[in-house]
Amino acid sequence: MSLFEKILEKLGFKSTAASPAPSKGAAGAPGVAGARGTATATPAGGKLDMPGKPPAPAPIPVVDVVSKLEGLAAKNPQKLNWKVSIVDLLKLLDLESSPEARKELATELHCPADKMADSAAMNTWLHRTVLQRLAANGGNIPRELLD
Repeated sequence: MSLFEKILEKLGFKSTAASPAPSKGAAGAPGVAGARGTATATPAGGKLDMPGKPPAPAPIPVVDVVSKLEGLAAKNPQKLNWKVSIVDLLKLLDLESSPEARKELATELHCPADKMADSAAMNTWLHRTVLQRLAANGGNIPRELLD
C-alpha cells in the first residue's frame, strides 16, 4: 500500500477498488440494505424508490477531513499544525514522517525534480498536493488550504 493510500485509509476514505460496491448500497435506504439479494437486486431496489425510473446515481461521499484532523489534534499531546506542515500532518495520522518517507510520498505524487532537491520546497509542495488530492477524492478541504 502506498503512503498516500495509507493517508486516505487513516482519514476514512474508501479504497478505489471498494468504492463502487459500497456506493450502490449507500444509495438505498437503511432498511433496504439488509434485504435479500443485495448484489442482484440493485435495479429492483431502484424501482422501489421511483417506479419506472432508473435509480439515481449515488453521490460521491464527502469525508470531513478537517473535523477528523482537528479531533486527532485535540487528542494529541503534541502541538501539531497540520494546516501548514506535512510533517505534522503525517505525525497526526500516526504515519512515518521521516525525510525518507516524505521523499517517497513526493515521488509517488510526482513532485517536480527541482523541488525534490530542496527539502523546504518539497515539503511545501507535498503539503499542498496532499491536501489537493484529498479534496479531489471527496475530502472537504477549505479553499485557503489548497492555494
